[in-house]
Amino acid sequence: MANPVLVVMAAGMGSRYGGLKQIDPVGPNGQIIMNYSIYDAWKAGFRRVVFIIKEELLDAFRERIGIAAEKLMQVDYVFQSLDRLPEGCSVQADRTKPLGTGHAVYCIRGVVDEPFAVINADDFYGSEAFQCMYDYLKDAQDDETYRYCMIGYRVENTLTENGTVSRGICEADENGYLTDIVERTAISRNAAGVISDPEAGEIAEGTLVSMNMWGFTPSFLHELDAGLTDFLQNELPKNPLKGEYYLPFAVDHLIQDGRATAKVLQTSAQWYGVTYQEDKPIVVKALRRMTEDGIYPAE
Repeated sequence: MANPVLVVMAAGMGSRYGGLKQIDPVGPNGQIIMNYSIYDAWKAGFRRVVFIIKEELLDAFRERIGIAAEKLMQVDYVFQSLDRLPEGCSVQADRTKPLGTGHAVYCIRGVVDEPFAVINADDFYGSEAFQCMYDYLKDAQDDETYRYCMIGYRVENTLTENGTVSRGICEADENGYLTDIVERTAISRNAAGVISDPEAGEIAEGTLVSMNMWGFTPSFLHELDAGLTDFLQNELPKNPLKGEYYLPFAVDHLIQDGRATAKVLQTSAQWYGVTYQEDKPIVVKALRRMTEDGIYPAE
């Protein structure tokens, strides 16, 4: 049985929130969403967390998040930077934008050699999702095929009342393995209760979507080296300052090549996030209710 590692992608936090100190507290005692993810992961069985951050945010990040996490788990930090690239690769000298979620995970090479889960720092996934992920990863082993997984949410559990959301619409075969994932960037529910996207049209309730919660065996890190090299040499020159290497692209490439499977682990959990400022009171209310119901400790 393996000891799965939780990997948290947080390198984009400083830019999105205007500095770590300004991350909005949403819990009854000033907790941020990431505090709940760490707690849920610990409860599920994870005992090590690796945060992917910007190096210049290390002190602020450790003070705001890391010290609390250290009470529950072994904590390590990895820096996502534009000089951490496969051998022989480089980016344009005046590029400042990070290279995307695929590159973020590439940066943990040499630090993680166990099965690992990857999450976004600013999404509330729910305890059931972490338990599903841990239970899969503790026994995960590649055979002639790489055996990965992802958590599939019901689309109706991932919406906001305050605008549109981007979600990866998932298709799976009869055995529950991912066959396709298509990013839809403007999903919403209208006044009549119909969920739709301008490109996809109507989306049925129960449709599975990705919230970027993935599970991998260590083989994925080796494959990221090759995938990122290909991207930097062949795709990035088309958009050198803004092109990004995304995690779902890397997984999909291996699935389409027949070299990997990704089991879709379905959850009925409710997603929460602050996509829009108006979402914050909804998240605050939900977390207060869950605390009063004893799902989370007040501290």
